[in-house]
Amino acid sequence: MIILLTFGTFWWTFFIFHHAFDLELVLVVVSVRMLASLILFEDYSLSWSKSSAKTFLLKSVVYILAFMAYMPFYYQVVSFSLMVSELLSYLFILNFLVYFYYFLINRSRVEKTKTVVIYGAGKAGIKLEEEFRDSEYKVKYFVDDDRGMQKRSIDGVRVLSKKKLKRKIDNDRRYDLLVIAMPSAPQKRIKEIYKNLGDHFIEIKILPTLDEILREKDFASQLKNLSVADLMARHPKDLDKEAISAFLKGKVVLITGAGGSIGSEIARQCVQFGVRKLILIDNSEYNLYSIEQELENSDNMELVVVLQSVVNRKNLGKTFDRYQPQIVIHAAAYKHVPMVEANIEEGIINNIIGTKNLIDTAISHGVEKCILISTDKAVRPTNVMGATKRICELYAQNSFSYETDIVAVRFGNVLGSSGSVIPKFRAQIEKGQNITVTHPDITRYFMLIPEACELVLQAGAIGTGGEIFILDMGEPVKIVDLAQKMIDLSGHDDITIEFTGLRPGEKLYEELLIDDTECSTRYESVTVAKRTDYNIDRLDQDIEELIRTEDKLRKLKDIVPEFVHKP
Repeated sequence: MIILLTFGTFWWTFFIFHHAFDLELVLVVVSVRMLASLILFEDYSLSWSKSSAKTFLLKSVVYILAFMAYMPFYYQVVSFSLMVSELLSYLFILNFLVYFYYFLINRSRVEKTKTVVIYGAGKAGIKLEEEFRDSEYKVKYFVDDDRGMQKRSIDGVRVLSKKKLKRKIDNDRRYDLLVIAMPSAPQKRIKEIYKNLGDHFIEIKILPTLDEILREKDFASQLKNLSVADLMARHPKDLDKEAISAFLKGKVVLITGAGGSIGSEIARQCVQFGVRKLILIDNSEYNLYSIEQELENSDNMELVVVLQSVVNRKNLGKTFDRYQPQIVIHAAAYKHVPMVEANIEEGIINNIIGTKNLIDTAISHGVEKCILISTDKAVRPTNVMGATKRICELYAQNSFSYETDIVAVRFGNVLGSSGSVIPKFRAQIEKGQNITVTHPDITRYFMLIPEACELVLQAGAIGTGGEIFILDMGEPVKIVDLAQKMIDLSGHDDITIEFTGLRPGEKLYEELLIDDTECSTRYESVTVAKRTDYNIDRLDQDIEELIRTEDKLRKLKDIVPEFVHKP
């Protein structure tokens, strides 16, 4: 190619400049160019079918350097303008041929039957546009908020403002797909895009966050459906990963309920923050196996799984004796309100006795820190589950140890957890059933599982013992609005919402504080509830009576006076 192009461009240049064809000059230039191609950037091996902007730049640099090598020998012998003209002709034709070959080899042979609009004309959006070329989707427009990009085009695809896109969309039809290609966009921005453009597209997909993107994979293969979590999640601004890392790095950490939604996510984050040894306890064989399979190949960490119930204090003590944990995180609990209402005794034993066993064992083994996962249902409880968790809080707050800092962390619902309404609603939609909501006015606090778990670890890092930390869950969300958003995102126009009435022990709304008194921490997202003193010996005695008595509801109310049972 070098020989053919060099002869061709010199023939043309000599013709234009009315200069006789100089074979010796052409052979010298051919030789220098071939030598440069062999020794500089491995130019001779650059693939034309996989070329990029860098390919064109490298080729230009190679032949400009070759020009600088041979030109001094012909200065004032051959016209400098002739030599420069030949070089420019050579570079233009060479790069044009490379690009044309690339276009022919890589042009899409797939019939374009669907339309896609990409929101975000940055690097992620441009990469997606390239990947869509070999798909059934035709990229109709880019949309970008940068006014400097608007009215421009990228590879022939126009970049519009959001307002102009809405004007262009025909009200009588919808485009097939909107892709939100902004991995770093805050949840508020995603929600705004959905609100403004959601009705004009059959389907909406979104790129994962920057932390989640697997850079070695195509972006198009990582697109996920826009979910209600993307619209409702809150992202704490004061998340202190350095404090969490200092708290966990190089430590031996034990997690109970490690196979559940919260426990398994805390386990993942412990791996990320560099714990030395991770002991996972759960009484569910399948859940424990699942998280073990996920984490077993983690680098620089020893993983131990223990199939065990926290109700069995003797076995729990053996586990502590063997592994000597420094940090204990207690996520094991029965949390499903109607299920605990139907199985009161089991709920009391698992939640209260399990927590008591764990805290007592942690103290007796000199654990540095013990963190109890609590719930907003412990505040003025109206159900047995909430009352048991409130007693767990009281036990954690009033247990004393010189060596062990015991803290509790209270938060609301987490999006997508096993006890959340979202999996239930999703299953109903997939079956084509109407969504069932208990009451039109019922509200709940929501947060994403990873963010809730990070704040739990952050609260644990700053705890000094006796605190009940409260995570900022933002504003409560009406469940009926959540259900409607899930229906809208699913595209099922035939699904409606049915109201079934409040379930046993269910509140219309949840609270995070028992009263208005609270202390702040150095983090806006984490506050501390007012302390409730309860003599630990008396609490021990009350728990024993609770286990023995037949009238468990009455005894629960004796321990938690604010408990008003609403079966």
